[in-house]
Amino acid sequence: MTVIQPAFTIENMDFYYGPKRTLTGLNLEIQPQKVTALIGPSGCGKSTFLRCLNRMNDTIPDTRVDGKVLLTGKNIYAPDVDVVELRKRVGMVFQKPNPFPQSIYDNVAFGPRVLGLAHNKSWLDETIEKSLRAAALWDDVKDRMKDDALSLALGQQQRLCIARVLAVQPEVILMDESTSALDPIATLRIEELISELKQNYTIVIVTHNMQQAARVSDFTGLFWLGELVEFAATTEIFTRPKKELTEAYITGRMG
Repeated sequence: MTVIQPAFTIENMDFYYGPKRTLTGLNLEIQPQKVTALIGPSGCGKSTFLRCLNRMNDTIPDTRVDGKVLLTGKNIYAPDVDVVELRKRVGMVFQKPNPFPQSIYDNVAFGPRVLGLAHNKSWLDETIEKSLRAAALWDDVKDRMKDDALSLALGQQQRLCIARVLAVQPEVILMDESTSALDPIATLRIEELISELKQNYTIVIVTHNMQQAARVSDFTGLFWLGELVEFAATTEIFTRPKKELTEAYITGRMG
């Protein structure tokens, strides 16, 4: 029987803002080509944890991580890790769509150009088309590639941001409340897209929307005051939670 290596293995991880510890003793495995949802009340550490997975918190002064965050077996906080390469492997989609004030084409071309992956124009054209198709946006924009990306509707802008991440061929996609600024129809499109993308990518989402977590994820973790209260298959978390706090949060009695 083949043993599948987790995409991420987190071992005894603590996170500090200055002297203040905001994440405590986290242990979990994130499985490849699955969707993992992180739920919990505001300020409980979900987004902070998500940003630990591609070292986005490095941009905040006086923060540190103790313990291990292993990406396919290698600690991403080891001194020899190239953070640019890490963020190529682990892409991120933010809460609000943040396309650059450039053309649709240039938005998707940005990563390959910056990372020196764009071997020639035909390779770049092909990569951009493939990324936009994967983000379910190609049919909407194929005749308007020179248009300003900011002219797109919000839901389309968010799918453009997903295409921008896909263009550098990541292994993992992190999505931080990536539908919270969208209307219900645009949200549904992104959820359908997440289900399609997991065939090729490992996806970790932070969401306030428990129905969304139940609909799109394979695994769910409940964060509470910087600790991981419970982590299990989504069906188990929502139908047979082991912890009283999980049940109270899911049924709306807490949080």
